[in-house]
Amino acid sequence: MADKEPVVERPEAAEEEDSAAAAGEEEDTGAQVAPIVRLEEVAVTTGEEDEDVLLDMKSKLYRFDKDGNQWKERGTGTVKLLKHKETGKVRLVMRQAKTLKICANHLVASTTKMQEHAGSDKSCVWHAADFADGELKEELFAIRFGSVENCKKFKDLVEEIAEALAKDESKENEDSSSTAGLLEKLTVSESKSEEAVKAESTESGKEAETKAEAAPSE
Repeated sequence: MADKEPVVERPEAAEEEDSAAAAGEEEDTGAQVAPIVRLEEVAVTTGEEDEDVLLDMKSKLYRFDKDGNQWKERGTGTVKLLKHKETGKVRLVMRQAKTLKICANHLVASTTKMQEHAGSDKSCVWHAADFADGELKEELFAIRFGSVENCKKFKDLVEEIAEALAKDESKENEDSSSTAGLLEKLTVSESKSEEAVKAESTESGKEAETKAEAAPSE
């Protein structure tokens, strides 16, 4: 009985099969598959459409926890100073990176004062009535920047806005005082005029009575 010869696969045959399979996979049938769900573009509003950006910087924000008596990180992201196109009011807004969650949102007031954070020339501290959580809360914030220059730019701009507001308020108070003084003077003048008219009327009445008494009776 003769031994059977071992079956040896030809490399050429294997390559031909692989090529045929590859050709089958890459073959374009021309069929078009429509997506199951069609997504439409949705307009996203940020609430900043009516405001001009005065400053936009990356930073890290902290909030002082009174109960724990310690600083707690509020978020890392972008802090902006936005000026309303109609009212001219400036607000500070900071959103966390990626999630865009608001971690600070308040107006810059005439009483807003920036102070350097002890031990860090890249940070500053300030008080504000903040609305980030949906209700006004008195907060003590600290913000840290990547450089001393950015911190100074932020601090100087906020102080400049606060000083301008203070001057405007002072001028309004002066104008109000002047108007009040003017009204007071007019009121006094009117009172004096009324008194003079009354006095004249009284004197005229007395003269008439005197003449009537002096006239001879028929």
